[in-house]
Amino acid sequence: MEKNSYYWRKLHSLFGVIPLGGFILLHSIANFQSFERGPEGFSKGVHFINSLPLLPILEICGIYLPVLFHGIYGLYMAYQSKLNSRRYSYERNWTFTLQRITGILTFIFVFWHFYQIRFQVYMGNINHDELGSTMHHIVSNPTFFILYVIGVLAAVFHFSNGLWAFLISWGITLSPSAQKRSSYFCMGIFVLISTLFILSLAAFNGDEFK
Repeated sequence: MEKNSYYWRKLHSLFGVIPLGGFILLHSIANFQSFERGPEGFSKGVHFINSLPLLPILEICGIYLPVLFHGIYGLYMAYQSKLNSRRYSYERNWTFTLQRITGILTFIFVFWHFYQIRFQVYMGNINHDELGSTMHHIVSNPTFFILYVIGVLAAVFHFSNGLWAFLISWGITLSPSAQKRSSYFCMGIFVLISTLFILSLAAFNGDEFK
């Protein structure tokens, strides 16, 4: 039983970085076009992604199934874990606690965002040319804007801190000095990707996307 749990955890860790980490990075870059190049640049990015060959298979196998497995097994791990941050206040226990909390927030946020955007495209309620205006309609609501910022920060922290743990669990950073350097690297990733997403949200909130 313990052996099976070990392999499930390894698969959970792997899916959190590949392909989901790659998806987060590409998604942040694509959305950043709204800030850097405005509606036209964002629209071009959307059409480029949707012109990729075998896109439905890529979405199912590269995003939806990994998200479901990583999210559901992550919830199971969070349910089983013991949160010691109140008893032991050192840094790693706090990040362990935050990893579980942000995992739950991210799971909820991803499904909410999927329903508001991708599900509406599948249902034919909006088309790809209307994604920018749809995002404007969502984030122009101050409450939704704040919820999106919280969701984005939770998701990016969960990925960045998960990457730090992934490098340890897969034997890439074993020494304390290597782990310290990787923590700086992962923090840099958190700051960079969070900045891209938040600037994108600010752009979607602008009058250009009405």
